[in-house]
Amino acid sequence: METAAPLPRPSDLSHSVLQFLADRFQTEEDLSRSSDLESEIRDRCTDLELSLDDLGRRLSETIFAYASHSEEVGGLLRGVREGLIDLHSCTSKNSRDVGEEDEGSERSEQILMEELPALAKEVARVETVRAYGETALKLDSLIGDVEDAVSSSVSGKLRSPHAVKSEEIRLMAIKYLKDIEDILTSIRKTRPQWARLVSAVDHRVDRALAVLRPQAIADHRSLLVSLGWPPPLAGSNLAKTNPGKSAEFSNPLFSMKGDLKSKYSESFLSLCNLQELQRRRKSRQLEGYHLETVLRQPLWVIEELVNPIFVAAQHHFSKWVDKPEFVFALVYKITRDFVDSVDEILQPLVDKAKLIGYSCREEWISGMVTALSIYLSKEIFPKYIDLLQAEGSLGNLSDGAQVQARISWLNLVDLMISFDKRIQALLTNSGLLILLKEDDNTHGISALSVFCDRPDWLEIWAEIEKGEMLDKVKPAMHDERNWNTRIREAVTISGSDDCKSPAISGAVLQGVSLLIDRARCLPSILLRARFIRLVATPIVLEFLDCMLRRCQEAEGLTALADDDALLKVSQVINAARYCESTLTEWCEDVFFLEMETLSDEGGGLPIFEEAIHALEHFRIEWVDKISTVILRGFDARSREYLKNKKQWQEKSEGLAVSRTIISCLDYLQGKISKLEEGLNLLEFTTIWRSVAKGVDQLLFNGIFMSGAKFYNDGVGRLIGDLDILFGVFAAWCLRPEGFFPKLSEALRLLRKDERELKDGMSKGGKERWLNGNSIRHLTIAEADKIVKSRVFI
Repeated sequence: METAAPLPRPSDLSHSVLQFLADRFQTEEDLSRSSDLESEIRDRCTDLELSLDDLGRRLSETIFAYASHSEEVGGLLRGVREGLIDLHSCTSKNSRDVGEEDEGSERSEQILMEELPALAKEVARVETVRAYGETALKLDSLIGDVEDAVSSSVSGKLRSPHAVKSEEIRLMAIKYLKDIEDILTSIRKTRPQWARLVSAVDHRVDRALAVLRPQAIADHRSLLVSLGWPPPLAGSNLAKTNPGKSAEFSNPLFSMKGDLKSKYSESFLSLCNLQELQRRRKSRQLEGYHLETVLRQPLWVIEELVNPIFVAAQHHFSKWVDKPEFVFALVYKITRDFVDSVDEILQPLVDKAKLIGYSCREEWISGMVTALSIYLSKEIFPKYIDLLQAEGSLGNLSDGAQVQARISWLNLVDLMISFDKRIQALLTNSGLLILLKEDDNTHGISALSVFCDRPDWLEIWAEIEKGEMLDKVKPAMHDERNWNTRIREAVTISGSDDCKSPAISGAVLQGVSLLIDRARCLPSILLRARFIRLVATPIVLEFLDCMLRRCQEAEGLTALADDDALLKVSQVINAARYCESTLTEWCEDVFFLEMETLSDEGGGLPIFEEAIHALEHFRIEWVDKISTVILRGFDARSREYLKNKKQWQEKSEGLAVSRTIISCLDYLQGKISKLEEGLNLLEFTTIWRSVAKGVDQLLFNGIFMSGAKFYNDGVGRLIGDLDILFGVFAAWCLRPEGFFPKLSEALRLLRKDERELKDGMSKGGKERWLNGNSIRHLTIAEADKIVKSRVFI
């Protein structure tokens, strides 16, 4: 008879097992269900064994897949496999033991939670090491090939006994470099942690390119010399500015044939491929820095055509120190005569080299204009600066040499603007649509790009332009006829009403407009904004100073009490309104909105913000002064009327109107009517409304708040007086009572009968009663005082 296995001692059991048994066997009845518990444990052990078998199988497959890559990985995985087998054997042997079953479960969980992730991480590390080694070996091999090709290209020999042309060797080196760049680009995207490897490779590639590119350019230049480039320039009659009559230059690009043409094409493609490679490398190295302008460089092969022909042209430039128009004529002629051949012959080669975004026509024109700008900045402008500074400061116009220096400067700028327009015509007339962005690349399409690098020269130009324009408009500012003559059909931006502006304001703004047109030729938005701020705003402010002096003269003579003084100030206010309105309208144009967006100098404000603000402040100040003068005159004439408090208690005989008020209102109507003739509608409306408000407050305080008593006949007299007042202002509005709220509401209270006033102004209901009777501009204290002043008989 088989004996049962002895039970383990309690001390040999783990805490988790003891807890498990305590939970399952809490009473004696639970012992009867021990067989069910045993079956459950056996089922769980079976499931665990199946899970472990499946886990072992999956691990075996994974291990087999990775074992071929590394002996180290294989050894690690074999150790794990043995551990799993031991675990499986241990679990099978002790499956009936509850404690051992629980330990096996904990072990399997440990494998799943700790050892498997560690194993996966180790496998990934080994795979990374393997990939790093393979990539490094491949890059080292490619760089070695590049260095060998570069060395062979320079020395003319290869390690192999077969001789190969140096151009073919260079093309091989470029191919290897492109393969290297492809690998480095892939590393940048997928393995950014390999930065040291990329840096080491870039260092070796830079050394190879430092030899390869100069050699390629030197060979290309030698080939151009053999082609006869640059062509001779002496055969053209440069003094003839008519392009239809000037002789054409000989063109070596058209005369290329046979082997020479093939060599040039190979050298051309070699340089284009080198440039495209350089662009790709910069794009990778500067990724994330938003330096697109750095990536797009001038086309190297076109630069090699531009530089020698421009050097040859400078021999002629030295003869025309005092004739800059010949310099521009020659540069334009060279640009025009060769642009078609460059486009027809070289553009297909650029397309073949897959240089994206390059037009040979545009690059040729841009290269010639850039070379001209450099020449101007080095040879021409310094001489003009010396002429300006030799005779004293820029502000001295009395010296003839100084005036001549200014004229020469402006003549040079005119030549540059005219040249730029002709160059733009070459681009647009070709059918090539060029969208110029505001960046450094567009500077090469304008001779005025010389000011991009020399903002101090821009300031000198602006100072000269401003001085010349002020010399023209200042005499007009002091001509009285320009103030008495109005601009025809001049309207404000708020409507179609005549702003009655004097002719001088149109003359000043026309001069500013001419300077703005000069600024439009500048190749940069920032330069345009800077130039306009330097020339346009000071001229407007100078005009504002002139307007201020005229107003002060009128004020100083008669304190604006005279009608002629009022008309003189009205003319100035009209001019200020017209200038302010026109400048505001200009600022809404796209041309100025771009400056407002990109320029940092103005803090995002409109270009003419300073001038507009100054004009507005000036206009408001003098409109207020006119209103104050009229109110002061009305106050002086109405004192006798306001002092006569007994008139509101006397019985009326005949017409119930105070005679003293008629003279006051006659003065008021005369002044406002005079302003209506001379002042624009906007300012006139502001003034009469301001006067109405002042009269309302003045009469209200002088009549209703003076302590006077109002009898029935006095109320009738007051109604007649105020009806005349309202009638005066009825000429300029439909409902004049609305502009005298205090007088109207006070009069409304006086018209109420005694019982209604007593009931309405009882304690606790005053505010509600006032609001119910549409009396909202009087305080309760004012209403109380008016009600108490009413005497009923």
